[in-house]
Amino acid sequence: MFITALDIGSGQIKAIVAQVIKDNKPSVVNVFREPSRGIRRGEIVDAGEAADSLNRIFNKIKEINRPALKNIFVNVGGANIKCQNSKGIVAVSRADNEISQDDIDRVIKASQAIKLLPNRMIIHTITREFVVDGIGDVREPLGMNGTRLEVNSLIIDAFSPNVKNILNVIGSLGGSVSGLVYNPLASARSVLTKNQKDLGAILIDIGSGTTAISVFEEGKLLHAAGFPVGGGHVTNDLAIGLKCSVPAAELIKIFFGCALASEVHAKERINTVAIEEKSGIDIKEVDRNFRTAVSRRFIAEIIESRLSEIFEFINSELKSIGRAGQLPGGAVICGGGAKIPDIIDLAKKELKLATEIGLPENKDLEIIHPDLENQLNEPEFAAAVGLLYLGTDQHLKDGQWLPVDKFSIDSIKRILKYFAP
Repeated sequence: MFITALDIGSGQIKAIVAQVIKDNKPSVVNVFREPSRGIRRGEIVDAGEAADSLNRIFNKIKEINRPALKNIFVNVGGANIKCQNSKGIVAVSRADNEISQDDIDRVIKASQAIKLLPNRMIIHTITREFVVDGIGDVREPLGMNGTRLEVNSLIIDAFSPNVKNILNVIGSLGGSVSGLVYNPLASARSVLTKNQKDLGAILIDIGSGTTAISVFEEGKLLHAAGFPVGGGHVTNDLAIGLKCSVPAAELIKIFFGCALASEVHAKERINTVAIEEKSGIDIKEVDRNFRTAVSRRFIAEIIESRLSEIFEFINSELKSIGRAGQLPGGAVICGGGAKIPDIIDLAKKELKLATEIGLPENKDLEIIHPDLENQLNEPEFAAAVGLLYLGTDQHLKDGQWLPVDKFSIDSIKRILKYFAP
């Protein structure tokens, strides 16, 4: 059985094709990436352009295994995704008061009875705890005795046109979606350890157009949110400030950037020769008009200003749930933005938390070719690897893939048991 993990981002589209054999590690067959088009801030804004980008990847996947396109696990992102707590209550139906699976299904469905704004749809209902006759923190109520069953759930809803655009574009290219997962939840699956989730930690996924977070405590998902600003905005700011092209600004950001301006000497400057020596790229091929020397302190000030804005958004979310500076497991940063030099030091300063770069865990994958392993061992592949793990979890548990038309109800409920107590 083949599975495709598809990460649709604002800057790049990444895909992992793997073969899943029962009781064996998923074997990675190949990894693909293509520049994104028609996608802004994590949402498809031009279906035609997005289809062109996806089609290039799909054509490569077809050369490997055409049925792999029928088992796609894809992420959904953007800043329009909301998260809220909800509660469901039902009476136990059996005469002997034994809680059945039907009772559990009914109480979870009851927790979904929330008022949604127009054009919104629930994509995840994550169980945080069950309560049996007033006794809380029950992880598995099946078979227990009681008269009243309650559940505390975390409801994640999305802008429905964005979800439909993803499904329509993939469907138009001959693909079928078996599961759809909110981006920071997929990244957390591959990056955060069980110990970090138990202690309390925040996963920060800095993409090109958006930044998303997921907060865990006592092994449970506590909160999730997204913001319409990411690493691409840092690049754009540099392009404006340095009066250079966006590709040149990206080179300068990665090879000469610094997230803490105070760490850069005020007199240190870079020029075209320095850029070419460090990057190995002829700057004239990237931006023939870039010929001036630039202060590294000035570059760092631009980068720090935008990243500080991102961490301010994150701190506001943590304050809203009473966890600002109160997560012993610290902060873990992934996504392409994690490659900005010294971002860890700035995060420690702004968030008042221990911070590290999150690389996707690949010990549970079989990767034969070293080039593929090198590609996957990058923070920007956190979501794609997480999607692969989530898809594999479902396959090994159920033994078969669920019908596509049921993914939004059954498949996601089973996948996200990973995030439940």
